Amino acid sequence: MGRKANSWATATALMVAALGVAAVPADASTTVTARATACPTGWGSQAKTRSAATTESVTNIRTGRHTCFDRMVVDVPGADSGELGYSVQYVSRLHQDGSGRPIAVGGGAVIEVRVAAPAYDPATGKPTYPVQAGQRLKGVDLTGYRTFRDARFVGSFEGDTQLGLGVRARLPFRVWTADGRIVVDVAHNWTGAR
Repeated sequence: MGRKANSWATATALMVAALGVAAVPADASTTVTARATACPTGWGSQAKTRSAATTESVTNIRTGRHTCFDRMVVDVPGADSGELGYSVQYVSRLHQDGSGRPIAVGGGAVIEVRVAAPAYDPATGKPTYPVQAGQRLKGVDLTGYRTFRDARFVGSFEGDTQLGLGVRARLPFRVWTADGRIVVDVAHNWTGAR
C-alpha cells in the first residue's frame, strides 16, 4: 500500500507540473522578452545623406527625450518628405559655411546637421528662424537629456541651414524625413539597453 500511495503521489505531482506548464500562454516568454529588449540597434555612426532640395524654409528646431534616444526635429513647413535633403555626420570641428568661422559646440562629440533648406525667405532674405550664428537654438532646453549636451545654430548660407549638435559621446544615430520635417535620433548607447 505504501508503494501504491507513493506512485500515486508521484503521478499527481507530474500531472500538476505538466498542467502548470500548459497553463502558461505560449506567447508569455515573447511578451516578457519584448518588454525587456526594445531599443533599436544597428543605426551606426557613419554619415547619412540624402540629395534633395526645397524652396520652403526652416521655421523651427525642437528636441525631445525618448526612452531609447534623444531627438532633434527641424521643421520645414510645406516641404514634402521627398523634397527634404540633408547631410548628418560626426565632425572633429565645426566651421560655418561661407566664413569658415569655427563654432564651439559642447559635448564629447559633435554632429553637424545640414538641411537643404534656408533659414530665411529666399525672396526677401528675411530670417524665418532668427538666431545668430553660434547661439543656442531658441526654445531648446537640454536639461535632463541623456545624450544631447548642446545645440547651436551655425548659419544658413546659399540655401542650406547648418546646425551643431553636441552629444555625450560618439553614438549611433538615424535620420528620417516626413512631410514638413527632418528628424535626427541619437541613441543613448550602442547596446540597445534602456
